[in-house]
Amino acid sequence: MILSAQQIDKLNTQFKGIPPEEIISWAIQFGKRPLITTNFRPYEVAILHAVADVRRDIPVVWCDTGYNTPNTYKHAEELIYRLGLNIKLYVPKQTSAHRDAVMGIPGIEDPRHAEFTRQVKLEPFQRAMKEHKPDVWFTNLRSGQTALRDSLDILSISKDGVLKVSPFYHWSDAQLDVYLKQRNLPNEHTYFDPTKVLENRECGLHS
Repeated sequence: MILSAQQIDKLNTQFKGIPPEEIISWAIQFGKRPLITTNFRPYEVAILHAVADVRRDIPVVWCDTGYNTPNTYKHAEELIYRLGLNIKLYVPKQTSAHRDAVMGIPGIEDPRHAEFTRQVKLEPFQRAMKEHKPDVWFTNLRSGQTALRDSLDILSISKDGVLKVSPFYHWSDAQLDVYLKQRNLPNEHTYFDPTKVLENRECGLHS
């Protein structure tokens, strides 16, 4: 079943202010092949906990660029164990050590930056989506992150026609801090994305 733009607009109006677990439960009933994508950046624990709390066996696709901080890797291991995540790990076809030797991490203005982004982020992500063929895609997108994300909502359709569900879309950092504290969930802010450099720059997966 494919939702029309009018149906999505109506649902987004209905879902605003609804608890994330209710939105997640609706989406799981709507789709047959749901998945979550994560990079274990700050506040990702919220969507991981919320989805796993509703249905623990949903595939959790982790596209690891190979450039994460030690803190992020330790945080990821803690959450995988604590939440019982059904992790599906995808990594670039070339090691970071090999890439560092021949390319390094190109700056945004460097012509090689697009190829770097393709290698470490887009190709593993596209491979994951091709293999899992999801019809529902849970993300932790929130308004105020980038200009593109401000144009989305709780429900949106990806460029490949997948229903993208962002239950925390309207939540602020302060609200998420309360959510995590109430559930005694850890957060980790020492995070590095080699493709973005600037915090408000789009990563390329949601365009």
